[in-house]
Amino acid sequence: MKSLFSIVLSILLLLPSFGSFFVYTSFKLNQDEIAKTICVQRKMVNNSCNGRCELQKSLKKYENNEKRMHNNLDNKIDLVFIQNTVVADDFKIIAFNYSSKPNCYIQEKKPVSVALPSFRPPSALI
Repeated sequence: MKSLFSIVLSILLLLPSFGSFFVYTSFKLNQDEIAKTICVQRKMVNNSCNGRCELQKSLKKYENNEKRMHNNLDNKIDLVFIQNTVVADDFKIIAFNYSSKPNCYIQEKKPVSVALPSFRPPSALI
């Protein structure tokens, strides 16, 4: 069920990118009828167009429609700024106490061992 849903969702997402492919496919399926009825050069004896002029018109129409839709989407984007105000009554001034004790210790000799009260070696499970 999940794979079917993912396939359908993928097809729906990719469908707009295949628009010109659908225009071309519909033209190829109906090319004989288009050449006989719609084509501008249909009455000419040596008609080399075979309805391709109508294909070009359809593709231009589709591209213009896509551009118009894209421009409409660009125009409809709005930015909304929300300003959050913070009330300063909850803040208090914190005074730092500076001590004369150093924060670090310098050793001139190499340490022999480390003795930390929280250090415990791992115990083996028996």
